[in-house]
Amino acid sequence: MATIGAVPDAAARGAQPPGGAGARLGAYILPGRVPDPRPAIAQARAAEEAGLGSVWISERWGTKDLGVVAGAVGATTQRVRIAAGITQFLVRNPAILASLAMTAQGLTDGRFMLGFGRSVPALYRALGLPAVTNQIMIDYADMMRRLFRGEKVSYDGPAGRFPALRLADLPDVPPPPMLLAAIGPKTLALAGAHFDGALLHPFLTPEAVGRAAAQVRAGAERAGRDPSSVAVWATVVTASGLPAEEEAAVVGARAVTYYQIPGFGEQLAGANGWDVAALDILRAHPQLAGIKGAADSVRTRAELTEAATALPEEWLTAASAVGTPERCAQRLADYRTAGADELLLHGSTPDQLGPVVAAVTRGGN
Repeated sequence: MATIGAVPDAAARGAQPPGGAGARLGAYILPGRVPDPRPAIAQARAAEEAGLGSVWISERWGTKDLGVVAGAVGATTQRVRIAAGITQFLVRNPAILASLAMTAQGLTDGRFMLGFGRSVPALYRALGLPAVTNQIMIDYADMMRRLFRGEKVSYDGPAGRFPALRLADLPDVPPPPMLLAAIGPKTLALAGAHFDGALLHPFLTPEAVGRAAAQVRAGAERAGRDPSSVAVWATVVTASGLPAEEEAAVVGARAVTYYQIPGFGEQLAGANGWDVAALDILRAHPQLAGIKGAADSVRTRAELTEAATALPEEWLTAASAVGTPERCAQRLADYRTAGADELLLHGSTPDQLGPVVAAVTRGGN
């Protein structure tokens, strides 16, 4: 097995962007399932105009390829950071993904951030790949850093066999920060020990975010790193100024897509300290009964919104930001107070978030 080096304690890359309170906010472009990737460009421009600090791409093959969307957005924006939130380990050869990341970093003059996630074992089985373990994540991150530095990488271990990887040409920009999406305590600690940031899951309460942030920072300390060098991103589903039916879809339908997945829903509910028995009621709903995979691949948003009526009201209201811009700004401040360095607003597109960003800026949160 390859020898895996320690993570360098560089400055907190991506942790504290310049600018006002709005710069500590990000938003997804093309959230959820989309049939057309072209709105990404207008949405990213709207994010810059609103004063958001970052835009995020949740990769879905077919319409949201990370490299293509990041390149298009990078070429048509000037300031906003561009993040993968997320791509999966192992689906690309390390050299191919390192090339994508460094090319995006060079194209954007250092505005790219690379987010990884463990995903679910079924995805990797379908692709003929092994399930991702903690050691694979550690090894993969180390290979990426070495490739970013222009080193030759020879590796034979749980992440695969790579006899001789190298990037022949590198742009004159710093390597992009690497973030790890995490829910459970072991993965949160791993993010603190081996990555530049932790991306927390949607539908965590502020209290759960506080516990998660503490676990990330404890992981950094145990690894001999400065805890302040690891950014903690809280993802907050946000809906403001929308008709009631649209608000229900933004919050409720999105919640169903996470909670209905066996194992994943239990982990998320457990992080909030909620009774997982409610998941049985949700999964028995007529719109979800018998679905073994991701519900949003076979159900419309309206159908998922209907299923959301089976969730306890607290599961929706206590872990999202909904209502007037001022009310949303206060809820976002709660997440910052709990321990989040930055906030990723989810569900609404950047062109819908201007009033919320303005309210956050007025409050200085």
